Amino acid sequence: MKALIYGPNPDRPELAREIRRVERDILRMGALVEQSFRLSHQALFARSLKAAEELPLLDKQIDRFYKQIELDCTAIMTLQLITAEDLRCLSAFMQLVRDLERIGDYSKDIAEIAIKIFPYPPHPCLPEMAVMSHHAQAMLATSLVALADLDAVGGQSIKRLDDTVDNAYEQLYQTLAHQRDVKGVLEPILLLVLVIRCLERMADHATNIGQRVAYIVTGQR
Repeated sequence: MKALIYGPNPDRPELAREIRRVERDILRMGALVEQSFRLSHQALFARSLKAAEELPLLDKQIDRFYKQIELDCTAIMTLQLITAEDLRCLSAFMQLVRDLERIGDYSKDIAEIAIKIFPYPPHPCLPEMAVMSHHAQAMLATSLVALADLDAVGGQSIKRLDDTVDNAYEQLYQTLAHQRDVKGVLEPILLLVLVIRCLERMADHATNIGQRVAYIVTGQR
């Protein structure tokens, strides 16, 4: 993924360097979040214990980036001669790294759920859930490309992609909630309901990132 092309305040080159450094850190954080999403997918749908065990360490790395980026943005905001455009960019950065951090948290949650589901036979809904997961991952990837390119149109387009995930959530919820003649314990069904809720929220956060990119570029919410 290439570096951001945003060029802040040409009269303050040191400020430009600081903002570009933050941009690079956000993209690094985004790459870790993408990796965490892929690992959660492998843990649940490929029943990979190895993938599930990698998530906690990865989540700590994501959290460190999140805290450092917030501190860096706050420090830059205290500088003199910062422009309104700089402030708009930095405030959006602080919001979108929160979205990235939440996606990482949901990835860890899905991995923990996957471990609890391991003892149970695969549920018939898993293939549909895997498709939902792929759609949400594609939304995250699209939002990060929009961020890297500062592409307002690409950022705004993610909202339309979210409809696919929302529809999948509704269909899967109805299937799981109204399942009849359940044999054995209800735990795996309840856990799968939690999974689709996590995926739906992850897609929402990816949408938020796209909207924040559009705000950086246009100044309009």
